[in-house]
Amino acid sequence: MSSDPRFVPRARGGRAPDVFRPGAWVPMREYRQSDEVDFAIVGTGAGGGTLAALLAEQGFSVVALDAGPYFRPLEDFASDESEQNKLYWTDKRVVAGANPIQMGGKNSGKAVGGSTVHYAMVSLRFRPEHFSARTSLGYGADWPISWQEMWHYYDQAERQINISGPLTYPWGPPRPRYPYRAHELNGAGKLLAKGCEAIGIDWTETPLATLSAPHAGPEGKSPPCAYRGFCRFGCTTNAKRSALTVWIPRALAAGAEVRDLAMVGRIETGPNGLATGVHYHREGQWHFQRAKNVVVAGYAIETPRLLLNSASQRYPDGLANSSGLVGKNLMTQSNQAVWGRMDEPVRWYKGPPSLAITEHWNYCDDKDFHGGYIWLGQGPLPNEWAAIQTGSKGLWGDALRAAMLDYNHMIGVKMVGEMLPDEANRVTLSDDLDQYGLRVAKITYSWGDNDKALIAHALEQMSRSIEAIGAKDMFRQEDDTNHLAGTARMGSDRRHSVVDADCRSWDIRNLWVCDGSVFPTTGGVNPALTIQTIAVRTADRINTLAAAGEL
Repeated sequence: MSSDPRFVPRARGGRAPDVFRPGAWVPMREYRQSDEVDFAIVGTGAGGGTLAALLAEQGFSVVALDAGPYFRPLEDFASDESEQNKLYWTDKRVVAGANPIQMGGKNSGKAVGGSTVHYAMVSLRFRPEHFSARTSLGYGADWPISWQEMWHYYDQAERQINISGPLTYPWGPPRPRYPYRAHELNGAGKLLAKGCEAIGIDWTETPLATLSAPHAGPEGKSPPCAYRGFCRFGCTTNAKRSALTVWIPRALAAGAEVRDLAMVGRIETGPNGLATGVHYHREGQWHFQRAKNVVVAGYAIETPRLLLNSASQRYPDGLANSSGLVGKNLMTQSNQAVWGRMDEPVRWYKGPPSLAITEHWNYCDDKDFHGGYIWLGQGPLPNEWAAIQTGSKGLWGDALRAAMLDYNHMIGVKMVGEMLPDEANRVTLSDDLDQYGLRVAKITYSWGDNDKALIAHALEQMSRSIEAIGAKDMFRQEDDTNHLAGTARMGSDRRHSVVDADCRSWDIRNLWVCDGSVFPTTGGVNPALTIQTIAVRTADRINTLAAAGEL
């Protein structure tokens, strides 16, 4: 066994872990810090990992840095909820506001592969109108990319990730068949379907980034899902299509270097105002990697934190911040749930937790609030279920023990809802310092009236659906959020955005942002597929710009 990857870098000495073979290694090109690489990418998740692979395959020299460990899924992941907490970003942060966001497993990861190492694999496209929410629906902000163009890149992303999904999809424009068939429904999925039919709305199998059949691709060999139920954690079989198993192996094979346990603390700029490279902490000391271009892909908290921590005499308010919007318009997504008990056993823990879905209220506008939401079948594992019992019902002791005895009979549906952008919801720098001596993020968040109306509507509709199929002892989980977006939004006007449609900073032409922080709105679906799709498009645009001499 290798040394503990949380403390000792694994990607060094001309090799990196082979995530498909226990104890094995793959060759990795190494660059000197004095080499001016084409791209230094900060973060290796849905945005950075995807971009690292595609840019390297286009012939660019790439160094991708991640603050987290380089895990070997077949060796380092376990069927143990507590053990898997090591996958989350739990470094110090400050939260504030009327509805402080609980940071951790639901919205951040700290590993090569980022949050995709432990995400639930739900892979959905934004509703077309949500790319022009202001123009089409009268709220939020428009994206600078049309839905037709995004649909084109969604096709590419879904093929490269190998999404498993239904033969036809009930909502939105026609789309190609998914690369892999949908997974069979478990007990929770079948009950979601029954509940939707009982109240007269559509449902379908959930498109998931986990394999329903064996796969052998350019990145390696992966088996189909074994339905072991630990899907919101690290997958021990490699059926999960994460950045760690899809994009990072491709990046290495194409000549990129990945540096694990490399915390980037500052982006350096030169006399001409352009980025010259990144300062990063690794193995007990600070280093500097020169680069012609810097891409920030640290997600909605660490991305603005890095840009703000990189302030200089020339850029006193932080980098890419002439609009004053770096850190502002932070969005999370509502994640409330309704739970109940069925007479018959459900055994909801079997298989991925979200095998069935309805997008009815994401596409239907017959409601008195803006935005949309979905809900999905649920299958929380015992530790999480106990936490829901204590947090939402206040159960302890004998009452908690008695409730846990019903575990195999429980049913739940859980929403993912669109919360609106608001400049008051933001990431700033606190005066507290982390272990690297860097100012930590202060995260301020409050729900707006529209957010509350959407949540209330969803709770009522979800309650109707499971009550209609005989659920008993129902209760609501009313205070929960997940996923993040915003804080470095893209746009068509530099006065009202941080980056352009290509994810290129308006202020510093060789500084890019490519992650969920560029979202102008967060939509009513899980964001991972859209982040990867944006990265696919950005790689394409960078290649086009380079060919035209405009890079």
